[in-house]
Amino acid sequence: MAVTLESPESAGCATEQGELSSRAAAEAYIGGVCFKLGPPALIGAELEWLTVQGECSASGPSAAPRPQLSAMADALGPYAPRSIAPDSPALALPGGSRVTLEPGGQIELSSAPYGAAAQLCDRLRDDARLLRELLESRSIRTVSAAADADRRPKRLLQLPRYRAMERSFGGIGPFGKLMMCNTAATQVSVDAGADRADVTARWSALYAVGPALLAAFACSPGLRGAPPGTWASQRMRAWLRLDNTRTRPPVLDWADPIAAYGRWALDVPLLCVRRSDGAEGGNGDCAEWSAPPGATFADWLSGALDDEVGRRPGIGDLDYHLTTLFPPVRASGHLEVRYIDAQPGDAWTVPVHVIDALMSSPAVVAEANSIAAPLAGRWVDAARYGLADPDIRAGAVALLRLAAEHTATDDAARAVESAAKRCRHGRTPTEGDFEHSPEPTETAL
Repeated sequence: MAVTLESPESAGCATEQGELSSRAAAEAYIGGVCFKLGPPALIGAELEWLTVQGECSASGPSAAPRPQLSAMADALGPYAPRSIAPDSPALALPGGSRVTLEPGGQIELSSAPYGAAAQLCDRLRDDARLLRELLESRSIRTVSAAADADRRPKRLLQLPRYRAMERSFGGIGPFGKLMMCNTAATQVSVDAGADRADVTARWSALYAVGPALLAAFACSPGLRGAPPGTWASQRMRAWLRLDNTRTRPPVLDWADPIAAYGRWALDVPLLCVRRSDGAEGGNGDCAEWSAPPGATFADWLSGALDDEVGRRPGIGDLDYHLTTLFPPVRASGHLEVRYIDAQPGDAWTVPVHVIDALMSSPAVVAEANSIAAPLAGRWVDAARYGLADPDIRAGAVALLRLAAEHTATDDAARAVESAAKRCRHGRTPTEGDFEHSPEPTETAL
């Protein structure tokens, strides 16, 4: 499931020139492009890793330097993203995954969509293995860590998007650059839903289960450069703190997410405004894309920025603005779950199976929503305390057990059951195998 947003032919809210006629037209366009309706059938995932040049410890990058972008482009060859190799064909890997790069040198695989979670995991695992082999040919190694506890944040990509992003977030605090350069996630994408009611149920459930699943898979207690404090997920702490208007929509008040997402998106401040022809070019592009401080897309659309920007926004500008929104679940045609830390080794398959199972039928979606409802909105508590919070831990165990009952394969069920047992013990994904651990008493919860 690619993040690229495509305009639906039936949107009916743009002129032939790709212009936006009004705020109502823009809201309708967002609803159509961000929530593709149809029977849920597909699942995808995106995996991110920190990268180092040369050897590193098993637990993290330590003092190992970040790779040179030229070395990464050389290692990846025809699979290199155009952000570091403008003339690259940017081919997909054999399993369908495409390679992208994050600002601090983190490398990402974005899978193709598949009809079964097991098939997705097999193909993505093969692509991840090939990616490691390609990088190791130039002594570049991937690190399965959700936050860099050792290195200061350093932005490698000099694209105008990231320069504008760093400048915007820098006025708020340290978390923007930390998020951009020193964190990594496991993201899972599922279809939006068959109709508006189905979308509302699936969207609401993915948000409701978020705090519990965030805690269940939290494994980033260290992040160099973060203010003092003990957090189970420093990665999610960074996301929650970098820009509330962009990362924390008021979804608990949304009766109709298709309509509400459009209203919210237009009122989020612009992160950047593309200049000239809108092309980002290679890493040496020095264009200036900073947006007028505090100005929203709605401001631009209304003409309030005519003096500063010199033009009104078009469909392409709105599409681009949508990619600068970073809520815990993002609507990108499909629903993109963004609240899970990068997992150790191949353990990323577990949250893939969990999300797949919890979204497997309307009845399971409803049950998951019911289990998680008391925890809805407890993002900060989940990121700070993780499984140490007894209510969040109980919710995580209940959701994982529900998921284990509805996975598509026996292997997936065993993996999810093992994760539920780990959570009962209050252990993180990095703390070992718990297949033979004794069961805690009920009061331990």
